[in-house]
Amino acid sequence: MAMLTIKDLNVYYGVIHAIKGVSFEVNEGEIIALLGANGAGKTTILHTITGLVPAKSGSIEFEGRELTKIPAHKIVSLGMAHVPEGRRIFSELTVFENLGMGAYTRKDKKEIADSLEMVYTRFPRLKERKNQIAGTLSGGEQQMLAMGRALMSHPKIMLMDEPSMGLSPIFVEEIFDIIREISKGGTTVLLVEQNAKKTLQIADRAYVLETGNIVLSGDAKELMNDPKVKAAYLGE
Repeated sequence: MAMLTIKDLNVYYGVIHAIKGVSFEVNEGEIIALLGANGAGKTTILHTITGLVPAKSGSIEFEGRELTKIPAHKIVSLGMAHVPEGRRIFSELTVFENLGMGAYTRKDKKEIADSLEMVYTRFPRLKERKNQIAGTLSGGEQQMLAMGRALMSHPKIMLMDEPSMGLSPIFVEEIFDIIREISKGGTTVLLVEQNAKKTLQIADRAYVLETGNIVLSGDAKELMNDPKVKAAYLGE
């Protein structure tokens, strides 16, 4: 059974029909990619899944539970974490305080401490800089912090929006390696990315969006060889 099922989703911004009857599934343990140009609707879909933008119609089911009427703060406690575009860290707080904010829905102090150690193991730089003000970190380090903060909620699924945006090539490699590791650790991933080539290399399946519609879908490795995908997204 699919962990996350989106059926006939329609989303409007005023009179603008941003998402037009989109349907797709994310199975447990998969890395699923949403690809498309700027303005295709990728971020809107993530925001609608996590309750930040209301759906006009359609259904979003997470582990069999309908999400469209559940407020955003309660969706986190169901096991869904969102790493937003632009990182959105708390720049005035320390690294440690930012990570603590990720665990605000959890109560068991030992489990929170265990999660913190897991994050520090996965992101050694964050441990080194735990007392540093987050706004003084480099872009790549801030992205690691955003991902670490999401992991602190102990999610079943992570929704990531453009995690490699604006990063140096070295950090881009590192971020994609970390996404792989997160997946291998048992967390399902729904990934929105401009870097189509890197994304298709690590994804299991992918959906291609154009102006609010899914126009292509399939196995990620097969889509890498699709002439339309090559021409539009891989520069080939």
